[in-house]
Amino acid sequence: MKDFFSHINKAFENKVRLGVMSILMVNDWYDFNGFKELLGLTDGNLASHLAKLEKIEFITVKKEFVGKKTKTSYQATKEGKLAFKNHLQALETLIKGTKK
Repeated sequence: MKDFFSHINKAFENKVRLGVMSILMVNDWYDFNGFKELLGLTDGNLASHLAKLEKIEFITVKKEFVGKKTKTSYQATKEGKLAFKNHLQALETLIKGTKK
């Protein structure tokens, strides 16, 4: 239990990135506007968190045209999914370990 914090991934300490990864764990792809609406975020706030996850290669980005508009969608990578599962496992271990 003493080394609990070594298993917590700092990438998921922020509630926005936690929300993004939670959504991507149950959806193959999810688009920018869907994230924005579901999480109640501004374009800039969401974009900065998505960029952080993309930089550390936990998500991948796909841009395509739908009609004349661009659609940006995101998918969790294998590394991102594994890191998120490990993060959740660490939290579960903490919860179980503090139960009296």
